[in-house]
Amino acid sequence: MFHQRGGDGRLLLTLHIQPGAKKTEVCGLHGDALKIRLAAPPVDGKANAALLAFVADRLGLSKSAVSLKSGQTSRRKVVEVAEPPADAVQRLLPDA
Repeated sequence: MFHQRGGDGRLLLTLHIQPGAKKTEVCGLHGDALKIRLAAPPVDGKANAALLAFVADRLGLSKSAVSLKSGQTSRRKVVEVAEPPADAVQRLLPDA
């Protein structure tokens, strides 16, 4: 699965990112990762910043509560969410 909880309550998300898409959206699973399309280009960290802002917004958190743990220059990224809401995983799933 694309998520796991740490002992300290933090949520780790494994994501597959497709930068340069027409719009930013969650589009389902890609193997064991959640696939997210980003409208931001993969240039100068713009896609990473857009990803963190998107995840924070989707979870109703401040941008400072979401950080990139690995995958700075890769499509496969691990994002850490501090103090996630109880329904965080449901909020991240694609809209029906």
